[in-house]
Amino acid sequence: MTRAVTGGGIGRGVNGRIGGRIGGRIGGGIGAAALVALTATGVLADEPGGRVKLGVLTDMSGFASDSTGMGSVVAAQLAAEDFAGEMPGVTIEVITGDHQNKPDLGSSIARQWLDREQVNAILDVPFSSVALAVNEVTRNSKAMFIASGPGTTELTGPKCSPNTVQWTYDTWALANGTARAVVGEGGRSWYFLTADYAFGHALEKDAGSVVAATGGQVAGSVRHPPNAPDFSSYLLQAQASKAQIIGLANAVGDTINSVKQATEFGITASGQKLAALLMQLTDVNAVGLQSAQGLYLTEAFYWDLNADTRAFADRFAAKMKGRRPTGNQAGVYSGALHYLKAVKAAGTTDAAKVAAAMREIPIDDKLFGKGTVRVDGRAVHDMHFFQVKSPAESKAEWDYYKHIKTIPAADAFRPLEAGGCPLADKKA
Repeated sequence: MTRAVTGGGIGRGVNGRIGGRIGGRIGGGIGAAALVALTATGVLADEPGGRVKLGVLTDMSGFASDSTGMGSVVAAQLAAEDFAGEMPGVTIEVITGDHQNKPDLGSSIARQWLDREQVNAILDVPFSSVALAVNEVTRNSKAMFIASGPGTTELTGPKCSPNTVQWTYDTWALANGTARAVVGEGGRSWYFLTADYAFGHALEKDAGSVVAATGGQVAGSVRHPPNAPDFSSYLLQAQASKAQIIGLANAVGDTINSVKQATEFGITASGQKLAALLMQLTDVNAVGLQSAQGLYLTEAFYWDLNADTRAFADRFAAKMKGRRPTGNQAGVYSGALHYLKAVKAAGTTDAAKVAAAMREIPIDDKLFGKGTVRVDGRAVHDMHFFQVKSPAESKAEWDYYKHIKTIPAADAFRPLEAGGCPLADKKA
């Protein structure tokens, strides 16, 4: 079920290979991309022909496809392109698969990639249940899992694996960043609107703990089923609580719909504010600034943060019909680049040696800045606290965020000793 592409399309089955020259546009497909010949020779003795194969396992058509999907494939392509020249004679190949947000399908594709396709690293994997399944497939293999898409802290907690690095964010970082900053800004009373599954529960629990620890109080919470079409009853309960902040412990379509309906009911106009515990640029774009203005959120990346992020966003936009990259998509780029650096340093694609090199080499790229990879697999870097601009404040398309503060890497993620990762215990 592999489809090779050399010109004007992209494999859209369970597994697609993207090949051809670097360049091209997304408009008629990526005829570009992902088969990248580097300029050097003989650094990977254990790989026939000197080849590194990256598999972008993502959501190509579901509710996370805007924030990951094709943009994640492009991000991996750009990482390969930027690494050209670093390893003589080595070819980087990128293939893609659509897990459709199904853990069984995701693990099946991952297993096929490792057994038949000789994929060396699996990238992205939004949706935590799929990521946990892939985590187990790669655990005892010779392949790495660079998880830029999922938010579950289980990946760096009890389920941590020596072969997995969680790159972009997690529920602890999002909840800690937003709750701590909002309480610091005076938002002391909270009410949570929570998606009724493990991811939403974790966001509510982590944010509630921070609110309480920093002198605030939680007035209550209400839980809704995933993909709920109508949030009116839940929002009215939140409004009746009189809490200053309504914390949205949900994601993607649920967050988009809850923000839109909160505006329709006049909740934000009445003085209550919304704090999104997971919201990305494409979600704000879907909501629109008229409804999203004033909303607080934490992200690892924003395309307009500095000159380097803008330069990357311009390259990305050239392949994505003007769209700007999300934090998840930037995480695919950053994680893939660090992986390739580690492959070069280790002189092999064997996961044990590459993982050691990823932890030894400092993170240092133009999107995420400086950081480290811990023994539990957590990539530690700065996070950023933002507020969504009003329509009057936005000066151009995709100009959505006001940068309020940077959360230093040392404060951004759960402490190593608090996660319960067995690898951390062994190190101690």
